Amino acid sequence: VQLQASGGGLVQAGGSLRLSCAASGRTFITYAMGWFRQAPGKEREFVAGIGWGGGRAYYADSSKGRFTISRDNGKNTVFLEMNSLKPEDTAVYYCAAVRGSAWSNPEYWGQGTQVTVSS
Repeated sequence: VQLQASGGGLVQAGGSLRLSCAASGRTFITYAMGWFRQAPGKEREFVAGIGWGGGRAYYADSSKGRFTISRDNGKNTVFLEMNSLKPEDTAVYYCAAVRGSAWSNPEYWGQGTQVTVSS
């Protein structure tokens, strides 16, 4: 599975962004998909995840209530809708393909897209 993330950019605090991750390969539907982020000087962290069927979603405490993950299996794409953005959300955001619920050990990573939130 090859993953291509897009949609990052510069936004003011309180604003919104929608990230997309396009996947190649017919096995996309067999993977749970997740979004992770890495801020400068910090470790990469889990942001949100969604099961292969799209029926179950998981969120980090920092994203709960503000971010929404979704997927379109017909288009091999996973999305992350981010609202009420804060400066501390500034990071490179990565999408990843996960077997089962192994969120700590994704099998495939996308290249990352920069999100910068100004105060």
